[in-house]
Amino acid sequence: MRILIANDDGYLAPGLATLVAAIQGLGEIEVIAPEQNASGTSNALTLNRPLQVFAGGATQPGLRFVNGTPSDCVHVALTGLLGYRPDLVLSGINQGANMGDDTLYSGTVAAAMEGYLFGIPSVAFSQVDKGWMALDAAGRVARAVVEQLLAQGLTGQPFLLNVNIPNRPDADALPRRITRLGRRHASEPVIRQTNPRGEPIYWIGPAGDAREAGEGTDFHAVAQGCVSITPLQVDLTDHARLPDWRSRLASRP
Repeated sequence: MRILIANDDGYLAPGLATLVAAIQGLGEIEVIAPEQNASGTSNALTLNRPLQVFAGGATQPGLRFVNGTPSDCVHVALTGLLGYRPDLVLSGINQGANMGDDTLYSGTVAAAMEGYLFGIPSVAFSQVDKGWMALDAAGRVARAVVEQLLAQGLTGQPFLLNVNIPNRPDADALPRRITRLGRRHASEPVIRQTNPRGEPIYWIGPAGDAREAGEGTDFHAVAQGCVSITPLQVDLTDHARLPDWRSRLASRP
């Protein structure tokens, strides 16, 4: 079993070290992570400059980091750096939830998605709250999920799972729920400031509150003290409205 691990908080993030430690003994592990925090970069690939890969050094043997995005890390790994095809791609453990609409922006989910796009089973792990509280328990959840996946076998269709773990010391004892993505309200307004030159600058505002957080959603599961596991897909096609758009915009014979 060969496992590739990436993240979006950067190669020095505690969540990455915890995930690597948690799955020791389950297979041959490669760690390729971003040089810097790349949260919110979504599926971005760096196409306007070359990428460099660096060794983690004596204190982090086997770890390499890339001066790019989470998707860069997995893409470079799978298209030449590793020289082989891993059996599983893991991403995280992220500092903060990736639920609802957040998954579209998440570098953590994007790193796992890059593996999925290459046909490899992939899982993204996140803690619900920031601060790394009860991180060891989140690591135990990650190991339990991976162990169960390996016990069931990774043959067949590849999958993409998004796991959100409450920051609790007993997280590994919490029920696990299979969920769908909820929805958020629109983000809060941008925060306007002035730089030292007197020019306006803008910070992206905080995420909005949950709009759809009913039973069955990832928001509802974690609010009830459960681990949320959401199977994701990449197809963004609005299949239900295809007939409507054909009637409105398709050319007539």
